[in-house]
Amino acid sequence: MKGAIMQPYFLPYIGYFQLISAVDVFVIYDNIKYTKKGWINRNRMLSNGGDVLFSIPIKKDSDSLDVVQRKLSVDFDRAKLLNQLKGAYLKASNFDSAYRLVEKILHFDNDNLFFFIFNSVKEICAYLDIETDIKISSEIGINHRLKSQEKVIAICKEIGVNCYINSMGGVELYSSSEFKKYDIELNFLRTNISPYPQGGVNFVSHLSIIDLLMHCDKEMVKSKLKDYSLVDAKLC
Repeated sequence: MKGAIMQPYFLPYIGYFQLISAVDVFVIYDNIKYTKKGWINRNRMLSNGGDVLFSIPIKKDSDSLDVVQRKLSVDFDRAKLLNQLKGAYLKASNFDSAYRLVEKILHFDNDNLFFFIFNSVKEICAYLDIETDIKISSEIGINHRLKSQEKVIAICKEIGVNCYINSMGGVELYSSSEFKKYDIELNFLRTNISPYPQGGVNFVSHLSIIDLLMHCDKEMVKSKLKDYSLVDAKLC
């Protein structure tokens, strides 16, 4: 069985969903520390030909808290973010369909940061007909004090994964020989970002999947889910 494990990210780029679609089971960490300068609650969209940041504001709290312990700010103005997206994408070819999806995501009635993001991932997967089993890390029966590679291997063993796939960003983090000790094959997914019409002159890559959903119909986005290659860890 193929598996992958990732942090939660709000409306991440297509590579995140390629990884989900490439495996049988996908685990999202909820019991990890929130990082202020990371991408957990923010991403980039296209506006006036360039990339612009958008984010979910969160309540100020201790930096020691896990993502699942963080709350959305009471000042989170969903209507403002929707208007920002509408202003950027109103003329996009698939605006109506994508905007309805974003509206549904942003109106999810839960102020927990993790579950708000978790729901957004599930909604996009449903829209794209991705049927991968998505699990929450803290619900898996392992020693959650384990770190990095040891924790990944423990999760794989517990849920029956014998082929672990990670994004290329993890090449330096994992050792194929360590995974092999537990009869787990290690591969890395290399995303191929092929240009698509964005209504401008220069293509801007690695934006939130919302940009792709706004500019391309569902079937084209689904075809791009397969636009990747798997690299054997032993060849990295």
